[in-house]
Amino acid sequence: MTESIFATLAMRPVGALLFGWLAEKFGRRPVLMANIVCFSVFELASAFSPSWPLFLASRALFGIAMGGEWGVGAALALESLPAEGRGFFSGLLQEGYVLGNLMAAAVYGLFGWSIVHIGLHGFFASWRMLFVVGSLPALLVFYVNAHVEESPAWKASPRGQRAIIPRGDFLRQLFKYMPQLAFLTLLMFAFMSFSHGTQDLYPTFLKHDHGFAQGRVSWVAMIGNVGAFVGGVVCGTLSERFGRKRAIIAAALAAILVIPLWAGSHAVVLVALGGFLMQFMVQGAFGVIPAHLNELSPGPVRSVLPGLAYQLGAFLSSWNIVLQASIAARFFGGRLAPVMAITVLLIGLAVAGVTALGSEAKGADLSTA
Repeated sequence: MTESIFATLAMRPVGALLFGWLAEKFGRRPVLMANIVCFSVFELASAFSPSWPLFLASRALFGIAMGGEWGVGAALALESLPAEGRGFFSGLLQEGYVLGNLMAAAVYGLFGWSIVHIGLHGFFASWRMLFVVGSLPALLVFYVNAHVEESPAWKASPRGQRAIIPRGDFLRQLFKYMPQLAFLTLLMFAFMSFSHGTQDLYPTFLKHDHGFAQGRVSWVAMIGNVGAFVGGVVCGTLSERFGRKRAIIAAALAAILVIPLWAGSHAVVLVALGGFLMQFMVQGAFGVIPAHLNELSPGPVRSVLPGLAYQLGAFLSSWNIVLQASIAARFFGGRLAPVMAITVLLIGLAVAGVTALGSEAKGADLSTA
C-alpha cells in the first residue's frame, strides 16, 4: 500500500507539468475537463484492477492526472474571480481538500458498515467501492462545460487569440522563471511538511499516546478538520486586509503557541480543542497559498508554475511520516507527542522564515495576459 501511495505522489509533478503545458496551449477550461475525466477513469480502473501490477499502474496514472488538477483548477478559478475577496476564495478553494477528507471518512464508515451487515466481497469489496465513489467527480465535467467560462487571462493571451506561438516557447518561458519555481518549491516543501507533520500520524498519536478508542479518535480528528476549514477561510479572508505574508507568518507562529495544548493535554476536551486550534492555524496559513502562489506566478506560466511547485513540495515532503515514526521509535520509546511538538516548532519557524524571505503581489491582476 505504501508503494502505491508513493507511486501516486511521485507522478504528481509529472501531471502538473503535462496538464499545465496543455492548459497554456489549449486553455484552462477544456484541459480541466480532460483532467477530471482522466483521474476519474484511473480511479475507476483502480477499483476493478484484477492484479497488483495493474493496480499499481492505475495509481501511477491517477497520480499524473491528480497532479494536474490543482494548478489548472486554481489558475482558472483565480484568473476568473474578482480580485476583491481573492483571499476568501483562496481559503475556500484550498479547504475543499478538508471537506473531501470528511466526506471520504463518512463513505469509509458506510462501507465498513456494509461489510458487517451485507457481506460485500470480491469485485464488490468495500475498498473497491471506495474507488468507485472516487470516480464520481467525472460528473462535474457536465457542470464545467455548461456553466464555467474560459479564463479571461488565457483569452487575452496570444494562444487564446489563436496567434502563432514559436516552437519551444513554453519551455523557454519555464526555464526563464526557474528561480521562482525553485523558491516556490521550497515554500511548498515547508508547507507540506507543516500540514502532513500535524495530520498523518495524528490518529496514531491519539490511539498510542492517549489510548483513545477508534470512535473517539474519529470524532477528535473530525473536530480538527472543522478547525482546518474554518481557519483556511478566515485566514485567507484576513490576508486581504493584512497581506498574504503577514497572514501566513502570523498563523505559522501562532501554531507554535498551541503546541502545549495540542501535544501535552490529556483530557479529551482539551485534546479536541488543541486539535481544532492547531489545524485552524496550519490550514489557516495554507488557505492563503492558492492566491499567494498564483499572484507570484507570471502570466505565461501561471497554469504550470504554482501547480508544479505545489506537487514537487508534496513529493519532497513524503519522507515526513517515516522520519517522524523513526525518531519516535529510536529516541522516545514510540511516543509521538514530543516528535510532533518538535515538528510544529521547527517547521512552523521554517514556514514563517521562508515566507518572510519571499515577495508578495497581493491584488495582482490575474485577468490579463
